[in-house]
Parts: sequence; structure tokens; C-alpha cells
Amino acid sequence: MHWAYKIANELINTYPNKDTFVCASGISPSGSVHIGNFREIVTTYFVVRALQDLGKKTRFIFSWDDYDRFRKVPKNVDPSFEKYIGLPYSDIPDPFGCHASYAEHFEKEFEKSLAAFGIEVEFLYQSKEYRTGRYNKHILHALQQRKEIYDIVMKFKTSNISEEEKNAFYPIALYCENCGKDHTEIKKFDEENKTIEYVCSCGNHSILSVMSANNMKLNWKIDWPMRWMVEDVIFEPGGRDHSSETGSYNVSKEIARRIFNYEAPSYVAYEFIGIKGDHKKMSSSAGNIITPNELLNIYLPEIILFMFSKYKPNASFNIGLDEDVIRNYSEYERFQENYRNGTLQDKDICSSLKLSKVNDENEVLPKFNQVAGVLPLVNFHVQALQSVLSKTDEEYTVTDIKKISDRVEYWIKNWNPQKMIRINDKKDIEYYETLDEIQKKWLKEFCDILRNSQQIDQLMEKIYAICHDEDKKIMRANQKLLFHMVYMLVLNSSVGPRLPLFIQAVGIERMVYLLDF
Repeated sequence: MHWAYKIANELINTYPNKDTFVCASGISPSGSVHIGNFREIVTTYFVVRALQDLGKKTRFIFSWDDYDRFRKVPKNVDPSFEKYIGLPYSDIPDPFGCHASYAEHFEKEFEKSLAAFGIEVEFLYQSKEYRTGRYNKHILHALQQRKEIYDIVMKFKTSNISEEEKNAFYPIALYCENCGKDHTEIKKFDEENKTIEYVCSCGNHSILSVMSANNMKLNWKIDWPMRWMVEDVIFEPGGRDHSSETGSYNVSKEIARRIFNYEAPSYVAYEFIGIKGDHKKMSSSAGNIITPNELLNIYLPEIILFMFSKYKPNASFNIGLDEDVIRNYSEYERFQENYRNGTLQDKDICSSLKLSKVNDENEVLPKFNQVAGVLPLVNFHVQALQSVLSKTDEEYTVTDIKKISDRVEYWIKNWNPQKMIRINDKKDIEYYETLDEIQKKWLKEFCDILRNSQQIDQLMEKIYAICHDEDKKIMRANQKLLFHMVYMLVLNSSVGPRLPLFIQAVGIERMVYLLDF
């Protein structure tokens, strides 16, 4: 059984009387959301899809933790933004000047990409949730239980409990009313009057009513379980860094039970996604990231979803943007074709394809590898590509072709320039002279067949027959050598597109010119 359906069935068995299955994800908008973060939301998405497929009502929420403090300036942001460290993301100006805030810039960037995947989710912006006072009674409760929270947190640490430290422990961050930053120190919590007294490094000294304040936020390991309780969350994944024995989930799980009287949701740990050739963890601040938007420039959304759905969350994998792109497309195209005609036997792959569906599953597009081989030869002209494909393959609309050709063009020009093959301008006499007499004879026959060309299938039959040999193994080797010679003389490359497409793209007259010596 596919992992998402297995989790969905476990949730149904665990919560037999649940009317609505609330599943959650969340990310802090510290910078561009990368494909490693994307696994957070897509893991939940597949479980939601599986629950819906099993007839359950779902609520899929995604929390933007934009009330978190700004900790570090990412590489793609002006270093001058260091002056905003300590402010919540929602209160920092957009470094690119196109949105209301730093948080909104990166939130809308990611939300746009989610729409391309067909992922529908209810967004919760925690800066708004906190500032409306929705959580104030829970903040007060956490302050009242702060010493018990301290004991729980310390259970998961190796350091010893200190009474002095316990008395000075407060489970909240507090943003200064004057400078807006969290460079504050809480001096006293008056439980009877429900007030907090604090001082800030900017010189501000103030007393706040907890129930009416809009500048307090629970610390992460208390904030997380509080929101589970408020939203009645029954499933949420978390990264490997939250999933260790002493990690955030286990700490928050106990805080949920003992402080908020709520059983923690079912949980699955997911592994990180890597960039092929880069062994470091992806990080917005370090700048070594690939965003979903960048990936969408190269891959169809359903192929990206398929890559994530076919791996269990606890399995790591790397995404390559080299020749892996062709391999990933070819694998998906093969599985999809077999799925449509009912010959795909692997049930997990069938489920992965079903969960990854974004567009019409009967949509037929040209193959990526085909287009990648021909598009540079026609100078990236889509109409010329359409003409070539129509003579050897199905009829595709320009709209359908562009879904693949735009991605091929972006991939070649930005990630794989060695695929920028060009037809030779003149005959390669130097290479021709390296051939023996039999090979030259093959080329002459090849040109004669082209000059007397007929239907492409009959043309190919005659071309294959040029290198005939009773020994099939020798014949296949000869055919491979002939094609190699043709590609070298026409493209100065050892490989090229499938020969029928190649002939149509180059044109018979030009091909004969380059091959006839």
C-alpha cells in the first residue's frame, strides 16, 4: 500500500468518530521557500488527497510563521537588512519593493507555485492570529504553567535544573512597543493582575496586560502544541531535525498533553531533499537552494509531485538538473503510458501517479527527450518543431508543444548548454577522411536513399538495411556506427535525436549536402 494511503487508513482507525480530519503544515518565511521545505507541505497534501479518496472530509491548513523573529539575512537580500534582526518577519519591509512586507514577498512567491501544482490549502498567517488576541488566553495559561513547562523542556536536555533559571524562565517572546524588536527582558509576571513587566535594550520599560497585549508570542515548542489544540490537528509532518528523541516533536508532544490537555497529532518525519552534487543541507540563508518555481521552469508540476510521492517521507533523494531531467521525464512518460493502457502492475506507482495528477490525465504531450533533441536544431522555433513532429509523430497543438518546449529551452539555456547542438555549416572533410572504404560506401547509400525519399517508415527500413549482416549482433553494431557517423558529419556530435526526427529537422537537401563527398 502506498505510504499516503497507509497513513490515511491509520488516521481513520485512530480517529473513528472524527467528522473533519485537520491536517497541518507550516513554514517560516525566512527567505525563498525551497524544494526541501516543499516536502513539508506536499507530504501533508498527499495524505489529505488519500483521506479524501477514502471518503473523508478534510481541512488542510498551512501556517505561515511570519510572527517569528528575523534571525539572519539571506544571501539574496541586501546586507543592510541586518538592522531589522529581532523584528517579526511581518514588520520588515520587502527587500525587493513589490509587497507590503518581507514576509508577504516570500509567502506570495510560494503560494503562486502551489497554485501551479493544484494544491488548495487554507493559509493561516500567525502574525495576524497573534495580533488579533486569538491566543492570549493560551499565552496566559502558559505563563501560569511556566515552571512546569520549564521542567518538561529540561527533561529533554542534559543540563541540570536550576531554581534560579526556572524562576527567570518565561515561555514567550515579547516584541518591544517602542522599537518593535524582541531585544527584551521580562522582569516580572504578576499572576494576580495578569501583567508582564519588561525592559528593552532600546531603553523602553513597560507593563502589559497579557489578555490585551498584541506583541507576545509563545516560543516554538509551546507555540506548536498550542496550535495543535486550537485547530484540532490530527496529522502534521516534521523535518528530521524536529524528529530526534530530544527534538521539538517529542518535547511539544508532552507539553500538549500536560499543559494544553491535548493529545499530539499523528506525526511522520521526513528526510531532506538534496541538490545533486551538493552534499549540504539546503538553506535560504546560505543561498544553496532550488525553489519550486525554478523546478517548474524545467519540470511539469505532475512530474515534480510524482518524484515526491513515489518516495516514502523518510527516504532522502536528490534532484538533479543535468541528464537526470531526461531520465525523470522518460520514467514518468513510460509509467503514465502503461497506467493509461492498464498494463502498469506496480500498485504503489499507480497510487503515486493518481496522487500526482494536476492536469487532464488523458492529455498527451510530446516527449521531453524528443523535443530536447530537435528544438535547438530549429533555433527554438515552436512552429518549426510542430512541423517536424507532425511528419513523424502525433499532431500536437502549439499550446501542448509549448508546455514541453518552454521547459526544454529553459533547461538547455540555463542548466545544460552542452545540449545546444547546431547543424554544421560546411562539410567535415577531416572527419570523413578518417573513415574506411566500407563506411564511405554506407554514407553514399544513405545519401542515395535520402535523394529518393519516400514515406519515413519505408525510408528507415532502407537505412537499416544498409548495414545488413547475417550476424544480428554485428548488424546492430554497424547500424550504431553509421548513425554515429551521420551525427558527427551533420552535428559534430556523437549522438543526436532519433533519426526520423533528425532527418525532418535538418531537411533532406541540407543533410545530403553535409554527407555527400
